[in-house]
Amino acid sequence: MRYLITLKVTNRPDTPPPGELMEAIAKLGEEATKAGALLDNGGLAPSDQGARVELVGGKLTVTDGPFAEAKELISYALYQVRSKEEAVEWGSRFLKIHRDLWPGFEAEADVHRVFGPEDFA
Repeated sequence: MRYLITLKVTNRPDTPPPGELMEAIAKLGEEATKAGALLDNGGLAPSDQGARVELVGGKLTVTDGPFAEAKELISYALYQVRSKEEAVEWGSRFLKIHRDLWPGFEAEADVHRVFGPEDFA
């Protein structure tokens, strides 16, 4: 099963991410890739560089960012795993690294199952 994990920051410290955090993230990514679990990942630009396309009442509208949400979507990772619990574990490990190495950083990770052809047989 594939799962998409998105990361939203709820509190970003005033200091830049420490180098040891970036090293730990790279190491976790390597581990997930070697395990065959991590299919893709990437950082996302701030919402002021994006747009939102909405369909409301039959009308399409396009709004340029930034968006007013208090939580900024900053990254994603796509995993191929055996269960939702395994996807949650990878997401938890990512957040634990941040907790341990960047005090004051707070975020939430949403874990979404990605449908595949087997879901529509």
